Amino acid sequence: MTITWGEAVQTSRRKFGSLGQPALVASGVMAGLLALLAVIGPWIAPYDADATDVLSAGQGPSSAHWFGTDSLGRDILSRALTAARLSLAAPALIVLISTVLGTAVAVFSAWHGGWIDRMVNRFLNVMFSVPGILVAVLASAVFGAGFWAPVIALGIVYMPYMARVVRSVALQERQRAYVESLQLAGMPSWRICVRHLGPNVLPIVIAQATYGLGSALADFAAVSFLGLGIQPPTSEWGVMVSDGRSELLDGQFQQVLVAGTFIVVTVVVFNVLGAQLSNRSGGRR
Repeated sequence: MTITWGEAVQTSRRKFGSLGQPALVASGVMAGLLALLAVIGPWIAPYDADATDVLSAGQGPSSAHWFGTDSLGRDILSRALTAARLSLAAPALIVLISTVLGTAVAVFSAWHGGWIDRMVNRFLNVMFSVPGILVAVLASAVFGAGFWAPVIALGIVYMPYMARVVRSVALQERQRAYVESLQLAGMPSWRICVRHLGPNVLPIVIAQATYGLGSALADFAAVSFLGLGIQPPTSEWGVMVSDGRSELLDGQFQQVLVAGTFIVVTVVVFNVLGAQLSNRSGGRR
């Protein structure tokens, strides 16, 4: 059988469709590099992130310190690379908590429907009015500043955003013929949800989780900036921006610039990747 040039092109597009979307490929590669940086960052840092050198304090970029040093003589590049681990681990855990809780609530609500679905929807609407930063600040004030209090608080606050998106897709899946067929076949409800309904909403779950990583990173960095998250001298991008405020008055903007650039680039990368994945998952439905 002879295959025409047009058929060959269509076949290649189906197999390698993502390669035809530069934004998806570029953001995916960048996200992978950021994840790799979080793993190897402390190992490739040229200096100890916490090592102080008063004689080298406040220096600008040089061959010895590519991005300069802070007010304590610590190498800014080393601190930024070391900070990548905590700065990315925190939003990853926030998104994990919100994804697990939100998906479970959404599937439960869509499956039962009726008054249960209406009550869940009202509960989500109430939670939408709660500012995430405020809850994280209150949690840190009550349970103490550090890593876990803002992570758990933000994870709970982010839950309704995940639940709202997944619920709309799960409601559509709940009405499909295969669900009725499985019920008539006697398959338990929990098994239908876990083995069939859950996997069918997985693409939108992944897209929403990826999109939420950027927002979670910005919120956690803001909490650390306020002094209620990661505590100095531990390296974290929000902490670095906070530490660099006093240096701005002396014309030393390198620490704020470097940490702020890492935050902005990471947020943009995950927002673009999440939007691209959402478009693809929506287009396939």
